[in-house]
Amino acid sequence: MSDKPHIRSLLLEEIESQFQIFEEPKYRIPQLLNWVYVKRAKDWEEMTNLPKSLRTKLAETFAISTFELETRQGSRDTTQKFLWKLEDQQFIESVLIPANPSLYGEASDRHTLCVSTQVGCAYGCKFCASGLEGYKRNLKVHEIVDQILCVERWNQTQPGQKPEDRLINNLVIMGMGEPLANYDNLLKALKILNAPWGGGIGARKITISTSGLAPQIRKLAEETLQFRLAISLHGATDVVRNKIMPVNKKHPLGELALACDYYQEKKGRMITLEYILIAGINESLDQVNPLANLAHRLHAKVNLIPYNKVEGLPWERPTEEVQEDFLMALEKRGVTATLRREKGHDIDAACGQLRLKTERALRGPIPA
Repeated sequence: MSDKPHIRSLLLEEIESQFQIFEEPKYRIPQLLNWVYVKRAKDWEEMTNLPKSLRTKLAETFAISTFELETRQGSRDTTQKFLWKLEDQQFIESVLIPANPSLYGEASDRHTLCVSTQVGCAYGCKFCASGLEGYKRNLKVHEIVDQILCVERWNQTQPGQKPEDRLINNLVIMGMGEPLANYDNLLKALKILNAPWGGGIGARKITISTSGLAPQIRKLAEETLQFRLAISLHGATDVVRNKIMPVNKKHPLGELALACDYYQEKKGRMITLEYILIAGINESLDQVNPLANLAHRLHAKVNLIPYNKVEGLPWERPTEEVQEDFLMALEKRGVTATLRREKGHDIDAACGQLRLKTERALRGPIPA
């Protein structure tokens, strides 16, 4: 891996400072950024309107490499799952989700990309594939940014697409890993993706998810950008969360709720409570009242998600009747709630599942 700073990890002021060192005119900077974020160049030599001398300086100073598409799975509902191979041969996933009225209420022509922030995960949620192979490392700034640019490059190869066309309108930071455990790299990447000169995605079109890191939620509340917040709740009592989410033992629901209160005070933005329905764990109607009470306290909406089966784990999704009953009970309590309909269940869409299968296949069978 290159030890040079990556061009897609730099804020505008950092690029401007380097151009002063280069003694290059500032008008070259928008040209460079156009190549990086609009044309999505993968090599310095593509940047034909930049002088050869400047391209040489850039190549000597910065990396511009990107990762490889290892495999892609397309779903019947047009969900697309991408498995990327990083420079150190690790794997991460991104999922392109087609528009759905129940997914954060976005318009029907919207596309959302679910983005990873770590290789593996250290938080060990019992139902999740991401942490089954353990935690490897945080993603770097450019590795977070590149997931968006690489999907856009893929889209450029599709029939009828123009080079300047953009596909991704919304980001949800809830792929592999715990986003707020990689706080600094994530926030810098999102500033690049939000900037008009970078990704150009509005802050209110970016949702950051966390399993419940209360101190980082408070820190996020102090940020000036208006990102949305989603809590991967999956249990409305400490008893349930302790069974399936080890993070709850360090940051129990009371502490998490206080951090969310603080976020609400600072931001005035509706929080989303993500609630994966797991048969025999959290789908019984006795969970409705505590979940409704928490949603009302936090002025939050609830996104119900039927569990996606993960090979090697014992959990199952409830029947559709149970899912609908849970939704109706929440709505009767006056909670704004949605039930996420089928999105990618046929393409290993659960976080980390495709990576897990690929890594195990590459390793081969374990010797007896």
